[in-house]
Amino acid sequence: MNAERGVADTRAQVVKLAGDLGFDLCRFARAETPEHAAEFRDWLDRGDAGEMNYLARNLERRCDPRQVLPDAKTVIVLALNYFQGARKTRPVTAGVLPAKDAAGTAAATGRIARYAWGEDYHNLIEKKLAVIDQFLRECGGGQKCYVDTGPMLERDQAASAGIGWHGKSTMLLNREFGTWFFLAEILTTLEFAPDTAQKSYCGRCTRCIDACPTGAITAPHQVDARRCISYLTIELKGSIPTELRPLIGDRIYGCDDCLDACPWNRFAKVSRETAFAMQPEVAAMKLRDYLSLDDDKFRRLFCNSPIKRTKRRGLLRNVCVALGNVGTADDLPALEKATSDSEPLIAEHAHWAIERVKERAVAANC
Repeated sequence: MNAERGVADTRAQVVKLAGDLGFDLCRFARAETPEHAAEFRDWLDRGDAGEMNYLARNLERRCDPRQVLPDAKTVIVLALNYFQGARKTRPVTAGVLPAKDAAGTAAATGRIARYAWGEDYHNLIEKKLAVIDQFLRECGGGQKCYVDTGPMLERDQAASAGIGWHGKSTMLLNREFGTWFFLAEILTTLEFAPDTAQKSYCGRCTRCIDACPTGAITAPHQVDARRCISYLTIELKGSIPTELRPLIGDRIYGCDDCLDACPWNRFAKVSRETAFAMQPEVAAMKLRDYLSLDDDKFRRLFCNSPIKRTKRRGLLRNVCVALGNVGTADDLPALEKATSDSEPLIAEHAHWAIERVKERAVAANC
């Protein structure tokens, strides 16, 4: 009885420590094969992961946390709200010219997925996990800590722990925080009582599916990453398929459309973590301003941002696509200069963008 009370006390201390560190949720699941491991294998076999070959590496470890950490008993799942409130700029639809600013120049700034507005969440969350890891070590545990950095089906583990439920977009939903939260996991050899999984509250709603600009959500709980704008603008390293470029609109890093459409987000609260707010310098940038970034300027601007993952060539490729969709004649000089960029990927997409802008100008004068 005393041993059980001791474990319960330690569990309560972990929850309190997580809250003190700024986490919004802390739940526990058994370290066992996730519910959708077979579906994940099928998804990979269909090729729906596109070029994300890293997902197939260590497949068996990804599908069984006990192969990651021998003697693992528990997965501690933590959630951190990153919602920063309403967008500061109005989304622009492909083919619709942006609003004009006071000087009469194009004011399109490009859309960035909310999770990448501020500081890189990996760095911030890893520091918090290290504190919990140290506490668990003092309790005799051995741990592995991840912020989507290791072989783990984290949304399955989070659903098992009761953090939320699987939405039809495949994103995890929570009744209090909607879709706007990061996940982190601590795999430990300590055994704690598991929490209860939540039931789904999606009902017959299909708003996330209907909202996807490219039809990437092919069925409830099925996503073809090769059509997903987040994949196209972040994971894809080469040329974006020409047939999908017009559907990207003014998005330059990721896409929140399926998340924005979710009715559960009406309950979302602004995060206590101000580090996730957008940098003022980035918020003020017009699309064409990005094309003036050299490698040094890119690294300086995004050194603490998730956006650094795309490297300069990837972000400027995306900017060219966005300008091709919403740019005006005022953007042509920047695009013309980009056609001579030392990165062929940027030059190719700049040529495409110029043709699109000129086609719109001709159509507007007809």
